[in-house]
Amino acid sequence: MASLNLSQSGFHTYQRMIGCELLEDGSTTGFLQYAYDGQDFIVFNKDTLSWVAVDNVAHITKRAWEANQHELQYQKNWLEKECIAWLKRFLEYGKDTLQRTEPPLVRTNLQETLPGITTLFCRAHGFYPPEISMMWMKNGEEIVQEVDYGDILPSGDGTYQTWVSLELDPQSSDIYSCQVEHCGLQMVIQAPQEWKIILLVTRVVPVAIGLAIVLAGVGILAWRRRRGEKNRVFYHPTSSDQ
Repeated sequence: MASLNLSQSGFHTYQRMIGCELLEDGSTTGFLQYAYDGQDFIVFNKDTLSWVAVDNVAHITKRAWEANQHELQYQKNWLEKECIAWLKRFLEYGKDTLQRTEPPLVRTNLQETLPGITTLFCRAHGFYPPEISMMWMKNGEEIVQEVDYGDILPSGDGTYQTWVSLELDPQSSDIYSCQVEHCGLQMVIQAPQEWKIILLVTRVVPVAIGLAIVLAGVGILAWRRRRGEKNRVFYHPTSSDQ
């Protein structure tokens, strides 16, 4: 890069990044930028046919490159036409892999994460591409603050997995459901209602244990009384004693 002072000894890096993007609505974007020694240097604006100097030294390069209008128009055409044409060609070559979709397999389950705390999980796995939206709903309304989200991780077979969880309120009678959106597909999975049964059993069990202990105590007392009665000696008078 002639506008930079390269008289200093040592090595310097000069980097160029160029690319384009085809959006779902058919529109396109493109970028062209340079870096020097790992720092952003100058960026091309194809809409205004100009260069944006990121570094102070880049103003010299900016003036020199903007003087060549033919080169500016060539870069714009390459980003908007030729780059997009190559992109479409590559997408056609690799559409079986790049454009494939695998719907998620979704299930909900309960888990006691801490003593006395029951957590409701919604898990999705086996989906591709990795972009997915998951949320917990309470009575049809989205829950935001009390929800924890897991990372989207590879499953090892070319698909991905993730989860979203929610701690349950023992006093709640609300209906929970998990909503999942993936590649235009939307599904709603209602949470199992067993958590209410689990909480009910948790409350009843201590009472039942206490009642069993009381009944066991009564049984021991009765057994001791009966055993004492067997050891007593009763005297019945006979005719010879009269």
